[in-house]
Amino acid sequence: MEQEQSPSRPVVLINARLVDPASGRDESGGLLIEEGRIADLGPHLRRNAPDGAEVVDCDGHMLCPGLVDMLVFTGEPGFEHRETLATASRAAAAGGVTTMVCMPNTEPVIDDVALVDFVQRRARDTAIVHVHPMAAMTKGLRGEEMTEIGLLKAAGAIAFSNGKLSVANAGVMRRTLAYAKDFDALIVHHCEDRDLAADGVMNEGPVSARLGLPGIPAAAETIILERDLRLVALTGGRYHAAVISCAESLAVLRAARRRGIALTCGITINHLTLNETDIGPYRTFLKLRPPLRSEADRRAMVEGLREGDIDVIVSGHDPQDTDVKRRPFEEAADGAIGLETLLPAALGLHDRGEVPLMVLLRALSTRPAEILGLPVGRLQQGAPADLIVVDLETPWVLDRDRLRSRSKNTPFDEATLKGRVLRTFVAGRCVWEYAGGAAGADGVREAAS
Repeated sequence: MEQEQSPSRPVVLINARLVDPASGRDESGGLLIEEGRIADLGPHLRRNAPDGAEVVDCDGHMLCPGLVDMLVFTGEPGFEHRETLATASRAAAAGGVTTMVCMPNTEPVIDDVALVDFVQRRARDTAIVHVHPMAAMTKGLRGEEMTEIGLLKAAGAIAFSNGKLSVANAGVMRRTLAYAKDFDALIVHHCEDRDLAADGVMNEGPVSARLGLPGIPAAAETIILERDLRLVALTGGRYHAAVISCAESLAVLRAARRRGIALTCGITINHLTLNETDIGPYRTFLKLRPPLRSEADRRAMVEGLREGDIDVIVSGHDPQDTDVKRRPFEEAADGAIGLETLLPAALGLHDRGEVPLMVLLRALSTRPAEILGLPVGRLQQGAPADLIVVDLETPWVLDRDRLRSRSKNTPFDEATLKGRVLRTFVAGRCVWEYAGGAAGADGVREAAS
C-alpha cells in the first residue's frame, strides 16, 4: 500500500516527544514541515496545527533526527544479488536511517569519477533515502597508488576509504593523508595488520582456543591505529578510524588526543552489544571484521561511547548471501546486515541503563553529520526535515525473513528488541510508515518516493 503526499503541502507532527541531541532538547511538542525543511517546532505545536496543514499525531512517541550511517556496504555495482541501492535504502528507511554512506567495495571499485557519478545517479533514480558514495583512497583498493582525491571529491565523494583492507604501506598512507589535506578530504581507514590477522576468523583468546578456531589478536588493530595516528600528527590530515573494537585501541585514541592529535572514530552496533561468546555453536552470522571481542572489551567500548571518546555508531551493514554464509565458520564470509537493527539494538543499551538516550542519538545522527559536513542530524528551524518517529516501549521479535534487505545475514535473528521506527521522513516526505498488521504479511507500508 502506498501513501500519496504532496511535497508542497505543510505537514505538522503533533503530540510528540521532541528529542534533539544537537541542542539537548527533550520536551513535549510538535514540529512543522514546509518545503522539505523544519519551519517551526516547540511546545506550542503540541496540539495546534496551522490551517491547511496535514496533521500527523505522534501519540507521544519520540520525534528525533534521522540517523546518519557512515559505514554501509552495498552490492551495486557488481554484486546486486547481495544488495542494491534500492533495497538498501528501503532497509535504511525502515530502520530510521535517512542518510547512508556507501563504501567503495564494489565491482568495479569506486575509484574514478564515472563510478562516483554512477552511484549518485542510481541513488537518485532508485533510493528513498539520501545516499553518499565514499570513494577508494587507493586504486583498486590495492593500497599501492592513491586515487585522484581532488577530482573524486569534486564529483561528489563524501570521504575516502580503502574499504575492508588497511593500507599496509606507511609511505602510501602518509602521502594519502597529506594529499587529502589539500582538499579537506576525510580519510576513513580500516585498522588491521593483515600479517598479524593472517588466517584468523575470530578474537584470539580462550574462546577461540575452546572452539578450535584461529584467532585475530587485538594488536592487529592497535598497531595500525597507532601507526596511523603518528602519520596524522606528521601530516595534519583529517582521519577517522572506521571501527575500533578493543580496550587497547581506546587507550591509543585517548593518548593521541592528550597529545593534541585531531581524530574521530566509529564503532559498529555489533561490537557495542555482542561479544565473542555469542558466536556460540559456530554462528557464521556473527563472523565479523574486526571480530567480536571479549565482554571486557565490549564494556570498555560502551564506556568509551558514554564518555565521548567514541564519536559515531554505525551499522557496518555488509550483506552476504546464503552461499558464502552457510559454510563452516572458517570458510564463511565476514559481515552482517544492520541497517534495520541499528537503532533498536542501540536503544537496548539505553534500556539496560548502559548509555543515556541523548548520547546514543548524538552518535547516531548529530556527530556523523558534523564529521561529514552535512546539514542534518538536528531539530532546528531551517534544517532539512530528515526525521523519524520512534516507539521506544513496545518489544518485538526480529524475523529475518521480514527484513527489507536482500540478504538476511543478521546477528539479531529471533532476538527480542525494543524500539521500532513508526515513520521516516526524508526532506519532509514520508518514505516509511509502520502499519502494524494492517498492511499485509510483513505489517509495513512504504510511502511513495
